[in-house]
Amino acid sequence: MWTWTKKCSIAPAVLATVIQTCSFAADWNPRLAADYLDARQKEWFAWAPAKSMGGPCLSCHTGITYLMARPPLRQVLGEGEPVEHETGLLNALRARVDKNEAKEYAPRITKEPMASQAIGVEAIFAALFLARADEPSGTMSPATRQAFDRLWRLQQKTGPLQGAWQWYVFNTDPYETSDSPFFGATLAALAVGSAPASYREQEPVKEHTAALKAYFARASAGQPLHNRLMLLWAARKLPGLLPDAAKKAIVEEALGKQNRDGSWSAESLGPWKEHPDAKLAPGANGYATAFAAFLLQTGGVPASDRRMSSALAWLRAHQDPRAGYWDSGSMNKQYPADAMPALFMRDAATSFAVLALTFAEPTAKR
Repeated sequence: MWTWTKKCSIAPAVLATVIQTCSFAADWNPRLAADYLDARQKEWFAWAPAKSMGGPCLSCHTGITYLMARPPLRQVLGEGEPVEHETGLLNALRARVDKNEAKEYAPRITKEPMASQAIGVEAIFAALFLARADEPSGTMSPATRQAFDRLWRLQQKTGPLQGAWQWYVFNTDPYETSDSPFFGATLAALAVGSAPASYREQEPVKEHTAALKAYFARASAGQPLHNRLMLLWAARKLPGLLPDAAKKAIVEEALGKQNRDGSWSAESLGPWKEHPDAKLAPGANGYATAFAAFLLQTGGVPASDRRMSSALAWLRAHQDPRAGYWDSGSMNKQYPADAMPALFMRDAATSFAVLALTFAEPTAKR
């Protein structure tokens, strides 16, 4: 399945000299994608700002997208067990699962509101990824139960975030703005949806879930399309989260913003805050296309749909044929080429492209 299918009208003797400039026309290379993502995690584990108690912290662009994309890549590649950096990130979350304040695992985070935001983010990540790790067994490990206990303790009881959680607000799109607690809440909903049904049916859990659903109903209207697309995935995992009419409206809005070549622009998933140092380029964007293609599939748009097949074809044609990534640049600022943050959105684009392309395959883990 993962072979070259583009027909080049050149002699075999000269094919090697032009192969570097050819794209994967009807296919893509999961091995190269895995190698790129694994290499970036190796860099992340060594990066001083990422260091925390028990192992590196997780980031939205590089960490959580890696933990979402690496399991289906393992399935496609026939790898039996989680790879080194998957295990390392999960073990880091387990090591910190009993911490209720950020300063307990990250001494540099002591000032508010960052301290409360940090533990809210950590609580959501731990519940989500430990529940996903347990999901094949249909059980809940002690560490996962502890993660959910902390998640519910930190759920906001009053104010504009009632039913949701504190989240980083650094004026950095797309994951850390004043709108981003909504994004975090969708991850919490995915966590609940990944927990065993017997756990979700417990009365206290049902009450917490009802508060989360009420938050979505109250807060959805003012959110960028990017965050509302995440609701489609959450609703797939957590029944009753989103009415069918609301799902349809999100799908139709997103499809209405698709470019003629099958892609999406970064701007189409907004509205975003203006960042003078990183003006959004018009036209196709690797992150936006991968993100929309995956989430629309979770919302019920099949790979056979003409518009989705066009999006998937765009993704297959835009994987870097040598390095394995899908490119995308920062929405916030220009970084030196050798800076770790310079590739953050490339990391996210690559992971979501993997999710979109593996979701389209009937044997991929969803």
